[in-house]
Amino acid sequence: MRVVWKSQPCSVEAVYTVIARDRDLKETTVRTLLRRLEAKGYLRHETDGRAYLYYATEPSRGLAARAVRQIIDRFCHGSLEQLVSGMVDAKVLSKAEITQLGEFIRNSGKKES
Repeated sequence: MRVVWKSQPCSVEAVYTVIARDRDLKETTVRTLLRRLEAKGYLRHETDGRAYLYYATEPSRGLAARAVRQIIDRFCHGSLEQLVSGMVDAKVLSKAEITQLGEFIRNSGKKES
């Protein structure tokens, strides 16, 4: 997904070239992965001759928010408070991150007023 977000539209070959630097994968594996991401709604494609050009259906931030929502629903019975308090208790969030999150929430409330 990072490759597509960074340089969309992306062909299978372009994604493969970037991924192959760090991983020993075949191009067919990358093609399959892109098709599966499209089937799940994360990507869409257009054709350019015989090649598919892939585009992300939403920005990385939106996708991350959707993934977190799924985690909240599955593991925290839909409770955002349970997720955040668990992260604080497990020291997943630093004090600086908690402060920054609080500021973001306060400023977000001001924008809605």
